[in-house]
Amino acid sequence: QVQLVESGGGLVQAGGSLRLSCAASGRTFRSYAMGWFRQAPGKEREFVAAISRSGGITYYAESVKGRFAISRDNGQNTVYLHMNRLKAEDTAVYYCAADQGRASGTYYRERTYDYWGPGTQVTVSS
Repeated sequence: QVQLVESGGGLVQAGGSLRLSCAASGRTFRSYAMGWFRQAPGKEREFVAAISRSGGITYYAESVKGRFAISRDNGQNTVYLHMNRLKAEDTAVYYCAADQGRASGTYYRERTYDYWGPGTQVTVSS
């Protein structure tokens, strides 16, 4: 069992940067692959980025590739999402998720993940 709490959301101007953090409780953080998803008003939740247990492999949605970067600090039980050159289309609630790896899963599917944080709002203004 793990609890996730996101932080770092807020209001930022287009072209700006923001760093989201996801703090995990529990003793097995290093055993979880981690992901970030987002949901804009009236839209379905969509995949943003994912990172392997060791941090050596990352994946990104095409819409954020080159602008966002996911990283993790297993010593701090924290995963980050660095967001750069933000656009209005990035406005959404961002969720952190953990995959315990119990079965074969696809990194971009919500169903792959076992635990979710409550989300943090990111609003990009122009």
